[in-house]
Amino acid sequence: MKLPDERLINWLISSLELETSLYHMGQYCGPWRASTAGKSRASFHLVLKGNCYLHLDNQPSVHLATGDGVFFLRDIPHFLSPFEDSRKDCASSSMQPLFPAQLNGTGLACGFFQFGGLAASLLLEFFPDYLLLRADTPGSQAGRRIFDLIRQEAAADTEIPSPLIDRLTEVLLFYLIRDLVQETETMAGIWAVASRPHFAPLLQKLLHEPGHEWSTEDMAREVHMSRTRFFRQFNDTCGQPPAQFLLNLRMCIAAQRLRTGESVTRVAEYVGYQSPAAFTRAFKKVIGEQPGSYQRGYRKQQIN
Repeated sequence: MKLPDERLINWLISSLELETSLYHMGQYCGPWRASTAGKSRASFHLVLKGNCYLHLDNQPSVHLATGDGVFFLRDIPHFLSPFEDSRKDCASSSMQPLFPAQLNGTGLACGFFQFGGLAASLLLEFFPDYLLLRADTPGSQAGRRIFDLIRQEAAADTEIPSPLIDRLTEVLLFYLIRDLVQETETMAGIWAVASRPHFAPLLQKLLHEPGHEWSTEDMAREVHMSRTRFFRQFNDTCGQPPAQFLLNLRMCIAAQRLRTGESVTRVAEYVGYQSPAAFTRAFKKVIGEQPGSYQRGYRKQQIN
């Protein structure tokens, strides 16, 4: 698998206008319920100690333990509780200070963040609604070290939380984003195109109208180039001809929408396929498995 050029990673990080703010930090004991939903903002929850469950509408509960975290890139309904069964009574109790530590308490750091710039629109288009951080994920040593620093800052028994927690959380999120970008060559190509000023407006149009019948000539006109010049420069930029890039882009968008639970038929229509069979062939060619199988596999992964 080809990884993105380090310059593209640097472009992504430098282009992201990220601001993080800690909302509250402490521990819950007994029955409790916590959520940052309904604020029209991206948010996060970091489990500093103990265990809890993440509950999302129409999805199985997700177990979270010490060192785990969840970053919501979109404001979606959710809540945390100490019970696996989301229907169990979670009469809200107030958050207590982290110290003194309670035997069965769950320590949390919760807050909000916001993105800006073109890189942000790409993240929101292609990334899932939320990113899970697992303490025991192989290859995440850097993330674990940052999380340990957050826990050390949180361990300071002071009335005012350390301002470094905000900054460390931002770095932690950057690591998660970088790991996700590196997962596919297709994503690397998207970042490459986005990093070129004369191609970025075209990419925005392709993102907003993936179902349009884009031809190479159409794309060349959007950037005010001849077809030959456009084809050559585009291919040199991302290592793919425009038609192949468009196919990969459509399938990335399709995968994102499938992860939200949208039906295969509706997703196919959104990215320009009137025939579900043709969409299935294209999706398998790019992603490696059929849409339905991909959607079921994603749901199962969230459970685990």
